[in-house]
Amino acid sequence: MSVVGLDLAGVEKRPTGLCILNGMAAETLLVYTDQEILRAIEAAKPRVVAIDAPLSLPSGRKSIEERANVHLRECDRELLRRGIKFFPITLGPMRKLADRGIRLRKTLENRHFTVIEVYPGGAQDILGIPRKQRGLDKLREGLEKAGVKGLNSQMSDHELDAVTCALVGKLFLEGKSVIYGTPSQAIIMPKASRG
Repeated sequence: MSVVGLDLAGVEKRPTGLCILNGMAAETLLVYTDQEILRAIEAAKPRVVAIDAPLSLPSGRKSIEERANVHLRECDRELLRRGIKFFPITLGPMRKLADRGIRLRKTLENRHFTVIEVYPGGAQDILGIPRKQRGLDKLREGLEKAGVKGLNSQMSDHELDAVTCALVGKLFLEGKSVIYGTPSQAIIMPKASRG
């Protein structure tokens, strides 16, 4: 069961982390252009592509560039209710990321891939895995404790977040996830182990 996790960068000049998760064995790489991303996904033939980027606009917005006082989607409100920190999609650099994410989602869905939006930082909070801000070694060790194999100390923060994205995609396929928000404005998160 192959899953692709993507820690998408807002622009092609910056590295995007990509993880191909087969079972619990992770293989990661850094890619830059949309074409590189699409080629890697086509080659992996995943059952789901889990992307860390906004893949929908807030209700009532026609574009990310539109000047409007609507800044949050229903899934963003759910993150707030649960005390999970995030950047609103209309904030500065997040606009480019949202624009790229929405375009990539459309392209992938047109190629018949299942695409979900995930948020690795929030997923790490729920799974009890330290976020990258606490150190890449701690993040890697947390992922290893969750059962992921094939990780090493040379992996970048983008690659480790992509591993987390892929892990959430795997949990989604196994029915071990929940939807924050509505079907059209959803972030897929792991089920909390208790509570």
